Amino acid sequence: AFAIPRRAVHVTARAATSRAPASSARPVRWTPRALAFTAAAALAVTLAPRPGLASPLPFLENGAGPDPSGCAPVQPPNFSPTRAFASSGDASSMADATLAAYPGTALTRMENARARASSLTESDLSQDWDQVRGKLLWAAGLRDLRDVAPGAGNTGHCFNDFNHVDATTMALDVSDNENRGQVDGIAFGNRLGPGIRVASDPDLGPGGTWCTCAQGGANEPPADVAHLQFRSKIAWKLVWVPGVKNDFARFVLVDDEGVELASGVPTGAIPPRREREYNYQMLKGGRYARAAEARSEA
Repeated sequence: AFAIPRRAVHVTARAATSRAPASSARPVRWTPRALAFTAAAALAVTLAPRPGLASPLPFLENGAGPDPSGCAPVQPPNFSPTRAFASSGDASSMADATLAAYPGTALTRMENARARASSLTESDLSQDWDQVRGKLLWAAGLRDLRDVAPGAGNTGHCFNDFNHVDATTMALDVSDNENRGQVDGIAFGNRLGPGIRVASDPDLGPGGTWCTCAQGGANEPPADVAHLQFRSKIAWKLVWVPGVKNDFARFVLVDDEGVELASGVPTGAIPPRREREYNYQMLKGGRYARAAEARSEA
């Protein structure tokens, strides 16, 4: 879900509570009630709807509350990178370059997740959303777990809102990392490791998978949870396509470079339109939005 940057709240509240009184004749004493009112007003300003969106907190409409996954901004990681066994010199060089830049990547698992995503046809991804989301979980190497507590492996939110759309394949010894303020707008201090171990399908390869938050993915290089918290490339990302009707009915799956792997137009109870729109708006201007924009222009 959309998490409010703590910095924005703190700065706004501090500015409101430290403003000089209109008259300097007598000092103003701030009562607890006045402070509470001022803080509430500051928070209301911070939560003001984003331009063009119906709600400032898209995910709250289905009652899940703040960030059900604990997509948490990390203490310095202790990496034991999970490597792919390359069969050619070029592949080996690419693997070395990936691990040099993102040593938390589970390479074999990442490649297998991309292969699974690429195998999904337009027909596969244009069925009822519940079926389509099951295929997305399979492609990511995640189990469909809806009856366990958030943070304990629940994947019911994965690919089901605007933010939790990155299929991130990481070495398991970095899955315990916490976000120590590296990703703006992501909650501080929640541990993901145990849930990742429970939710990850071991058949995809060594390491684990999680549907991490895409927030920050419009930056170059990407400044999202996968790249900063887990120091991992993503296997793929789900991006909703504006389309000629601006209805965000189609989505694309793109790899870490933004290259399209698959696409579809699902039916049924897909995520609300404002979730789909903000997913694209959040990534607009970066590498991951290009395939969606190309689809819109086709």
